[in-house]
Amino acid sequence: MPKQVVFALVTFLHDLFTAAWVGGMLTLVISVLPAARDVLGKGPVMKRLVDAIQKRLSVVVYVSIVGLAVTGMLLSNRSAAFQGLFSVGNTFSAVLAAKHVLVIAMVAIALVRSLALGRRPGPLTASQENLNLLLLLANAVLGVAVLLLSGFSAAYASPPPAP
Repeated sequence: MPKQVVFALVTFLHDLFTAAWVGGMLTLVISVLPAARDVLGKGPVMKRLVDAIQKRLSVVVYVSIVGLAVTGMLLSNRSAAFQGLFSVGNTFSAVLAAKHVLVIAMVAIALVRSLALGRRPGPLTASQENLNLLLLLANAVLGVAVLLLSGFSAAYASPPPAP
């Protein structure tokens, strides 16, 4: 199979995992949670709905994390500008290192939300619910920042065209 086809498929999968994870968070924060709160209020039905959504989305998040790790390694090695994980020897590597730091933070937040808050016996307290929402918002913001850094890393992945 030609290298371009493999690269296209790996890039597609990387973009799909990104869209599923970051897009899911943004949709949840911007549309689903506010609409559900408007319709259902802050009672037990709303809490059950949010728990059910979080349970389903956690599977998407875990698959996306693994998929992004694998496809990300394959994509970073493709660029001649890549100098190694967390290297800051050139602009491409520095942007990629910053992106990786943010992704690690996103993974940590996702694990806290899913494992520490999502699997607790009984309902969350009001402060735990607020923490859960704050972590979701933080992860959505980090996700947007990662997308921005992805654009910059693509721009610096190869030398600019000759004039």
